[in-house]
Amino acid sequence: MFSRAELEQSLRLVHAVLPATPQYAWPLLRQRLGIDVIVKHENHLPVGAFKVRGGLVYVDRLLRRQPAVRGLISATRGNHGQSIAYAGHRAGLPVTIVVPFRNSPEKNAAMRALGANLVEAGKDFDEARAQLVELAERTGFEPIPSFHPDLVLGVATYACELFTAWQSLDAVYVPIGLGSGICGLIRTRDLLGLRTEIIGVVSERANAYSLAFATGRPATTDTALTFADGIATRQTDPDALAMILDGAKRVIEVSEAEIAEAIRVYHEDTHNLAEGAGAAALAGLIRERDLRRGQRCGVILCGGNLDRGWAAQVLAGGVPDVSDDPLRHAGNSAVL
Repeated sequence: MFSRAELEQSLRLVHAVLPATPQYAWPLLRQRLGIDVIVKHENHLPVGAFKVRGGLVYVDRLLRRQPAVRGLISATRGNHGQSIAYAGHRAGLPVTIVVPFRNSPEKNAAMRALGANLVEAGKDFDEARAQLVELAERTGFEPIPSFHPDLVLGVATYACELFTAWQSLDAVYVPIGLGSGICGLIRTRDLLGLRTEIIGVVSERANAYSLAFATGRPATTDTALTFADGIATRQTDPDALAMILDGAKRVIEVSEAEIAEAIRVYHEDTHNLAEGAGAAALAGLIRERDLRRGQRCGVILCGGNLDRGWAAQVLAGGVPDVSDDPLRHAGNSAVL
């Protein structure tokens, strides 16, 4: 996938633009769970999520191969799109992002603020992604996938920071969208010669990767109706799945209620607001707390971009429900 030298080079590239994010051992989490919990705070990055690391490295390597790139185009529910818009802006390239209808208004606004042109297509991420080829041909822009070795290399820099600071972790829990975050952890752990178990976490309503891990074969689901939109994918990526099958201990499912509760726990114990995907790892650790008593475990708070409507509902004790309408969201859809 990539070498240690490439990882160190990418770490220098990322740190020239972005600060390293903290990894804190929170006393209230230890008191609550009976586990030393190390939170990797990717929500502290300028776009509020870990994906920006991958965007920076991908665009840098792309321009070294193809200096005449006219523009960039990709599909997203929000955080990947912000990463490409951020990196594209730094490189002076126009960026078009394809989002599903009624995508998060606040994530849409964030991508526009970074200079991206947004196009609506499809009811969910997978349908939006299917429009990329046609739009790339029409615009002449370079299509950027949501999973690629260069994206994994970029996001692996957070794993390098975490494992350098805490080499004695018994396990790390990480959410799985398309897989760049968990694959970056797996590869970095192996390059550093560590024995840390890596556990992937998915929503039970977007469980393609847990199904695939159980069978060892690619999986596709009909829907991905979770409010944790950063992990709302319906199909596995073959390259990501191969790495996960080889390097993860297991992939577990958590409920919408467990994700919402983990958001509340983060807010109470660390005063950080996590989005649904960002809280999924902690939800997984809470589910397996009896297994992990007395251990030291990492959790990846991969993003904090939770829309205000859902944040208010969750912090008041509720659970956002998207099951009755795949196009419904907490806020009003922006006109794109």
